[in-house]
Amino acid sequence: MIKRPWLLAPSLVLLLATTLLAVASCNLVQTSSTTVSHLGCSGQQANPEGNSSSTLTNSCFRRLLVFSKTGGFRHASIKDGKIALQKLATEHNFAVDFTEDASVFTDANLAHYDAVVFLLTTGNILDDNQKAAFERYIRTGGGYVGVHSASDTEYAWSWYGGLVGAYFDRIHGHSKVIQATIHVVDRTHPSTMMLPALWVRTDEWYNFASNPRGRVNVLMTIDERTYKGGTMGADHPIAWYHEYDGGRAWYTALGHTSASYYEPLYLAHLWGGIIYAAGGRQRVIAASQVLGVRDND
Repeated sequence: MIKRPWLLAPSLVLLLATTLLAVASCNLVQTSSTTVSHLGCSGQQANPEGNSSSTLTNSCFRRLLVFSKTGGFRHASIKDGKIALQKLATEHNFAVDFTEDASVFTDANLAHYDAVVFLLTTGNILDDNQKAAFERYIRTGGGYVGVHSASDTEYAWSWYGGLVGAYFDRIHGHSKVIQATIHVVDRTHPSTMMLPALWVRTDEWYNFASNPRGRVNVLMTIDERTYKGGTMGADHPIAWYHEYDGGRAWYTALGHTSASYYEPLYLAHLWGGIIYAAGGRQRVIAASQVLGVRDND
């Protein structure tokens, strides 16, 4: 029997307060853990306002680097490609940086990006140190997207040739800008699932110095019977993807014309390739975050 019942109420209040504090602490730990999982999709603190000093939020930006430096022919459609990629990135909650300054190819800077887009690049565009940094980036799970003349780039860099999948054929060149029929042979990929099995469109059609089949996963071929200028025969790949040296690579030979960057189907094709390439970086970052947590346990 309790001799001093007036002491019971304060004791119950203290017990209740202790319980609530424990529950709140538990929730705080869970909230913090969830927030950490949303630290920028590129491993950086995410913030829609772009203020790196702000408090953590659940907003999450993946980040793209679009590189359009040219050491040879320069496509007039580069400006249209930039406009299109900015619009696509905004619509899909991606951050995007555009540059033609090769000095950004450093370990520290590339680590910010989920994928690097070579938009209509040509010729020799990186020095040896920049090449080495880009190779390390891919080996840590980075993503590469090559658009059209990205295959007309860095012919003396054999590692890059393997990354892009095949070089443009400088001997046989390309067709005029002409209508042709594409066979979409793999419609399960994010870059082709929205396309018709036979896709008729107008572009400039590349020949390649070698057939990449066997080294890459072919997504589309061009039907040489439907246009003049093809030299590869019945098997003429025109878009593909593969995992390469620890990262992911996706390439499309489409996109020569300015009009391409206002075509809904082409833009869906391009964005699907970016999504594929960016996915590899996500896996490595997630794994490194888990390992970091375990190391601190």
